[in-house]
Amino acid sequence: MSNWIDVAAEADLFEGAGIAVAPEGQDIALFSVEGEVFAINNLCSHGNAKLCDGFVEGHHVECPFHQAQFSLRDGSVACGPATEPAKTWPVKIEGGRVLLQLD
Repeated sequence: MSNWIDVAAEADLFEGAGIAVAPEGQDIALFSVEGEVFAINNLCSHGNAKLCDGFVEGHHVECPFHQAQFSLRDGSVACGPATEPAKTWPVKIEGGRVLLQLD
C-alpha cells in the first residue's frame, strides 16, 4: 500500500525556491519548477549543507556550500564535488496539498 504523506500546501511553494519539510523525521526539500513539484533529500551528499537554501537553475539545485549540483528529477549529480546522488521521492498534488510517497 502506498504511504502518501501530506507535507505542505502547494501555496507555500514559490518558483525556484526551496522549503524544508520533515515528514516522519526525514529532512526533505521541496522545490517548484515550471509547474512541477520535486522532493529531494535536504542534506547535500557532499557536506553538511541544506539544499533548500541552494540556487535553482532549470531542474537542478546547487548546494550553497561547494556548488555541487543535483537533478531535482532523480537526484543525480550534475556537477561535483559531490559524487553520491541525493535521494528523491515521488510527489503528487491533491486539493492544493503536496503529498510525498515515503515508502
